[in-house]
Amino acid sequence: MRRALLAALVSCAPALVNAQATMSPVNDLPNVYRTVVDWAKMPGTRTWGSTSAVDVDIDGRSIWVAERCSQNNCLGSDLAPVIKFDSEGRFVTAFGSGLVLSPHAIQVDHDGNVWVVDCACTLGRTAPAPTGKGHQIFKFSPTGKLLLTLGAPGGARGDASYFWQPNDILFAPNGDFFVSEGHSSADTAVARVLKFSKDGKLLQTWGKRGSGPEELDQPHALAMDSRGRLFVADRGNNRILIYTQDGKLLDTWYQFSRPSGLAIDKNDVLYVADSESGTVNKAHIAWKRGIRIGSARDGVVRSFIPDPDTTQPSTSSAEGIAVDAAGNIYGAEVGQRALKRYERPR
Repeated sequence: MRRALLAALVSCAPALVNAQATMSPVNDLPNVYRTVVDWAKMPGTRTWGSTSAVDVDIDGRSIWVAERCSQNNCLGSDLAPVIKFDSEGRFVTAFGSGLVLSPHAIQVDHDGNVWVVDCACTLGRTAPAPTGKGHQIFKFSPTGKLLLTLGAPGGARGDASYFWQPNDILFAPNGDFFVSEGHSSADTAVARVLKFSKDGKLLQTWGKRGSGPEELDQPHALAMDSRGRLFVADRGNNRILIYTQDGKLLDTWYQFSRPSGLAIDKNDVLYVADSESGTVNKAHIAWKRGIRIGSARDGVVRSFIPDPDTTQPSTSSAEGIAVDAAGNIYGAEVGQRALKRYERPR
């Protein structure tokens, strides 16, 4: 009864749900997926590092991952962090050695080029970032040729400067693209969305750090539905903000919990990775970690893949997420240092 009532509220009156930042947790939903561990095979003796970056190639089947060089950053490593696997999980190629410090997101554009977002957000835990590196976005050809670098090396703050801890990148159908920026919840943190033309010209920015209705706190991931609406994972505020492509706020959803990763497929199914609820975040402890699956059209959550480890004290389960043409889900994990595949029974 409670689940049916919640579904009715979300479907018929999204505005009512939007007002409920303290709504009851959406935890008790069916899981129709089978978890495949070790689907992707690393070359030789190489082991997985932390990864939050995963995307599907334009063929709809091959998978691109940017992992953090068998550790939690690539500082001092000669490993190539950008890796491609075929549809069977076999290693195809790797590149990007020496360029990327802390890969946070990866996105394949409409021409098959591979864009990697270097957040540089994990370096403070171990060592300072080397001068002139980090906080940038790299565009590679599918064979690994560096085509373009965006952002000041070493980072930049300011209304017209970029980037400082960029989190994700997303391409609109017309080639324009969006970047979400700001990985910290500190009072002085950057938290905004930047819009660029397809040739890399900055067109617009919006957002600032805070918890108000149109403020952001760790805009961690981006996705776009078939109507061209931009979904932003406002992770620090435990919500998804939905905008026009010009930054007008259209809606606010809390029912998908604390979003670290977003993906929307061709049928407007919305996949949301929550890696920081429960025991990781005592302020959000009533919500379980895992992947919530629902509709980008009406906001109804219909399925939930729970994190099997309910006691982790730090980020756990998928942080980045992607979905291939067959409907298989890929969860990129920072804490477990793994890439898992979730398959629907045939």
